[in-house]
Amino acid sequence: MPVELAPGLIHHPGRLDAAARRRLAADVAAVLAAAPPVTPRMPRTGKPFSVRMSNCGPLGWVSDRDGYRYQPHHPETGAPWPAMPAAVLEAWEDLSGHTAPPEACLINLYAPGTRMGLHQDRDEADLSAPVLSLSLGAPALFRYGGLRRSDPTRSIRLMAGDALVMGGPSRLIHHGVDRILPAGDLLGAAEDPLPGILPAGGRCNLTLRRVTQPGAVSGVQA
Repeated sequence: MPVELAPGLIHHPGRLDAAARRRLAADVAAVLAAAPPVTPRMPRTGKPFSVRMSNCGPLGWVSDRDGYRYQPHHPETGAPWPAMPAAVLEAWEDLSGHTAPPEACLINLYAPGTRMGLHQDRDEADLSAPVLSLSLGAPALFRYGGLRRSDPTRSIRLMAGDALVMGGPSRLIHHGVDRILPAGDLLGAAEDPLPGILPAGGRCNLTLRRVTQPGAVSGVQA
């Protein structure tokens, strides 16, 4: 059953069962074969992220010394991003409540020991659409707060197969991943979501976004 963590922040535990997770993992592996993961870098400083990333869909989110942006091609190969798997489009249709399809699916790859600091997803022109995430692999301690970075925060465990929707009043909340949890912290074993790409105990998170305003043309930088 869905759990409302805050207005517009909806947790869907176990959205994907084991068979669906295996199918999605295979789809993601195919995407990564065509669009190899890269290590993003912070604007200006060039400091590398600890998380590796790729994308699928008409647009992809990238970060480098020049800033954060969406673009229609891989930053290293120059090739267009691969199409989104059917399963993520179905999840968007079922859970987002938005009439327009997603334009970007950011793939975050967390090796054991990596994290992501508190941040807002605000590089999109269409903030009426939610952000929808799907989790594969090891559990993660997900932290969320408010519209100000100084607002109090809470944390939940996101498990393989969970979906999370950030929309409405929670569309611009600060959020991040404190750490990837070892399998021993929870009942059941952590899955290896992408053999050969992530080590056992790694996590893969797919984040779907609508980038442009409805009626705008996809494939341009936002």
